[in-house]
Amino acid sequence: MTKGTSSGGAAVSHAPAERKSTAVTRAVGTATDWLGSVPAMVTALTLVVLWFIGGSVVSGHFANNTYQLLINTGTTIITFLMVFIIQNTQNRDGRAVQAKLDAQSEVLRAIAERLGVDDDEQLLTRLVGEEEAPERVIADDQQEVRHVALDRSGREVQPTRTPRT
Repeated sequence: MTKGTSSGGAAVSHAPAERKSTAVTRAVGTATDWLGSVPAMVTALTLVVLWFIGGSVVSGHFANNTYQLLINTGTTIITFLMVFIIQNTQNRDGRAVQAKLDAQSEVLRAIAERLGVDDDEQLLTRLVGEEEAPERVIADDQQEVRHVALDRSGREVQPTRTPRT
């Protein structure tokens, strides 16, 4: 994405419209950035201290049913929202990293082809989209890639752990 400046000096994005983020994506990104910051952690610690003080002050202390209901409802709602924010962020990050790796694999394949490097197994490109495969297939492919890489380097092939399925 390239950036220029408008007549007012503000940065302007020249990315195609389909490459720009949506308002929801920007809001989730902003929330994620803030929620992972030191001020957010200090705010959370402050809320815990206030919860403790509040529980000590209300009648019946921490055994007060209304107080417990309010606290439990609030924490459940916050936890519920945080799960979706975290999952959304992880999904976007994972897809972005995978797209970058796929692009690098294609560039490496093109370079190897131009240099005349023999790649009978098509190791550089056959694993594009591997993240969609079942866990067992991924583990088998990982073992095969390691085996080929170590064979080509002349080092002894080390057995690797395979994940339980």
